[in-house]
Amino acid sequence: MSKAVRVLVVEDEAPICSFIEDALSDGGFEACSVHSGEAALSTFRDGRERCRALLTDVNLGDGISGWELARQIREITPGFPVVYITGASARAWKSQSVVGSILIEKPFAPKQLAAAVSQLLDTRASPG
Repeated sequence: MSKAVRVLVVEDEAPICSFIEDALSDGGFEACSVHSGEAALSTFRDGRERCRALLTDVNLGDGISGWELARQIREITPGFPVVYITGASARAWKSQSVVGSILIEKPFAPKQLAAAVSQLLDTRASPG
């Protein structure tokens, strides 16, 4: 069984999702990928995947946005680590994002993803 920390990845474009999965794997993480905010919420609520962080695109096509997804996950688990990726919505980060999140603008280097997740997991106070 893998000891890698699982990251819930939400990206509606398959080539980008594959790129993210590889980047996280190279950084020592395991990606649990879904393609919509609704699927991510379902996966998160189900709990079987035991994901420890969220990495979500902001614009997910039809349905809820990455902003809304992160807010709903934080209602369930306050302080849950969130990394947003976006090509066009960076300006909205200050007004839309959840507190203590990180935003990475596209295009990005693969190492930026694992570094951002690591940073959030390291700074998160997790007693016991």
